[in-house]
Amino acid sequence: MIIGVIGNGGREHAICCSLKKSKLIKKIYCFPGNAGTDLIATNIPLDLDNFEKLKNFILQKKIDFIVIGPEQPLVNGIVDYLESLILRFLGLIK
Repeated sequence: MIIGVIGNGGREHAICCSLKKSKLIKKIYCFPGNAGTDLIATNIPLDLDNFEKLKNFILQKKIDFIVIGPEQPLVNGIVDYLESLILRFLGLIK
């Protein structure tokens, strides 16, 4: 399984650390990520407000599951925008 984690804080670092322990997960991408996530995932410096670029990357890399850490992308409608991709989401609220 290929996972995408949206966010750049400590919460996203903790999520990546937990996900990395699973033998089912072969790759983790973090958008945009931070110095800590860069050690355990592949950081992708995408603007979280540019849903189209994010969608294109998700499709290109065949990401199976998206974890949304910060609330702002949720408020901005990222789940509604990406829903047509038939992805599974986990939105975390502060």
